[in-house]
Amino acid sequence: MAAAESRLKQRSHKNSIFTEDTSQMRQEEEVGVARPVQIVVADEEEHSFSLQEAALERLLLQEEVRDLHVVVVSVAGAFRKGKSFLLDFMLRYMYSQSSCLWIGGEDEPLTGFTWRGGCERETTGILAWSEVFVVEKPDGCKVAVLLIDTQGAFDSQSTIKDCATLFALSTMTSSVQVYNLSQNVQEDDLQHLQLFTEYGRLAMEEVYEKPFQTLMFLIRDWSYPYEHPYGLEGGQSFLEKRLQVKQNQHEELQNVRKHIHSCFSKISCFLLPHPGLKVATNPHFDGRLRDIDEDFQKELVNLVPTLLSPENLVEKEIRGVKITCKDLLHYFKAYMKIYQGEELPHPKSMLQATAEANNLAAVAGAKDLYNKSMEQICGGDRPYISPAELERRHSELRLASVRHFRSVKKMGGEDFCRRYQEQLEVELDEAFANFSKHNDGKNIFYAARTPATLFAVMFVMYVASLVTGFVGISSVATLCNLVMGVALTALCVWAYTKYSGEFREVGGVIDQVAETLWEQIFSKLFEVARSRVPLGSLILAPRPRLASNNNVKKKN
Repeated sequence: MAAAESRLKQRSHKNSIFTEDTSQMRQEEEVGVARPVQIVVADEEEHSFSLQEAALERLLLQEEVRDLHVVVVSVAGAFRKGKSFLLDFMLRYMYSQSSCLWIGGEDEPLTGFTWRGGCERETTGILAWSEVFVVEKPDGCKVAVLLIDTQGAFDSQSTIKDCATLFALSTMTSSVQVYNLSQNVQEDDLQHLQLFTEYGRLAMEEVYEKPFQTLMFLIRDWSYPYEHPYGLEGGQSFLEKRLQVKQNQHEELQNVRKHIHSCFSKISCFLLPHPGLKVATNPHFDGRLRDIDEDFQKELVNLVPTLLSPENLVEKEIRGVKITCKDLLHYFKAYMKIYQGEELPHPKSMLQATAEANNLAAVAGAKDLYNKSMEQICGGDRPYISPAELERRHSELRLASVRHFRSVKKMGGEDFCRRYQEQLEVELDEAFANFSKHNDGKNIFYAARTPATLFAVMFVMYVASLVTGFVGISSVATLCNLVMGVALTALCVWAYTKYSGEFREVGGVIDQVAETLWEQIFSKLFEVARSRVPLGSLILAPRPRLASNNNVKKKN
């Protein structure tokens, strides 16, 4: 009883907490307190994403912003690298643009997008700040600014497809994509960027020369200011060196860099120092400036206005046309519909892609070995070979090809390679079927089967019409004559198709009908006749040799 009462108390306590949280969220919505809003929800079990259309409509269809050109600033990158932490400083700037001290007080906790220390991910899906900021640009035009936070890539619960979908979706819908990296730009960072942007470009209806707008590489915890100083200028010199295409580079490295340059209208880089040990190691750190190194604060004051000051705002463009908040809603729906379908190929990890290429190359080598050997046996200039012998040789070469496939060193493991071995076996059987048809075409009797069958039909119908006409069954005789005429017409059409090469489909139908008649009627009649009339009875017995007169005379 005591245990049951304690469980009941715990359950009622949880329900009360849930009720309090729900009522608090409702109060915030009613009062209008700004907060992060989930616009793309991740389903971890199905590894799929769904768009929260109602939330996005409330966000983008507000009366004061729906017809304004939109500026979308998104931060994406690997998980646990401080994306939400950075976005909260952007919120501080947007809420106090008129003040030079927008970064806040020394003892002011950092609030906004949810963030925390630790090694586990915090953000899932895509979140947007519930307040769309209206900013007046230097030319007097007002624009709507939307800040977006994305789920970190490469965590333990996300597939490559999940990461590619989120990164591509945020890149397609943003005017400024901040690619958040740690310490340096490594080659795998560029390769992942190439994969994700290509996945986004596939989803777009029309691919232009530069499908995306602005990309900023944000290098966190930069440790080499003596080579490239902190900030935008040092980052630009570093990035130019890193993305430079050189003649002596491997083709793969050149293609990655060319692809990145071809995807974005503008590419920049900002080098940001480490925020300090207190930020990294203190589990109770809540964003107060007193715990953050001065170098980080100094560069942060330069970074955020570079992205969000009125003169630096980049309006979202699609197909060269600036779009409004109302238009952005339609594009979000269209892009999500594409990613929820099955039209796009599924991106794969580097190991899986390499293993597939490795196994496909082994399959191609084994199949090539089989084809070359079969060409020597029954190829174009080789004579006809009996079907039984051809099948025996096929079995031998099939085993040899499978052995060749298994002997090649491949990646992916035994179970992964077995699927490609089964694929090889199926393709070899299909190739054997083609070789068999080619071999049958060399058999003169096989080639003459159709005209022989049609001649046989005409002969039988001719005899039947004579007999039935003689007996007086004129209707049957007429029918036999009709069938004989059809067979004669079919023979003439078949001869024309073989001679001219035209109407091959009609010739194929005639071949199929003739083959059916041969196999179902004439071959069976031949078998029955052969079983009833022994072949030996058709061979004349040798006559006994008579003795000559000379031999008789000798005996006498």
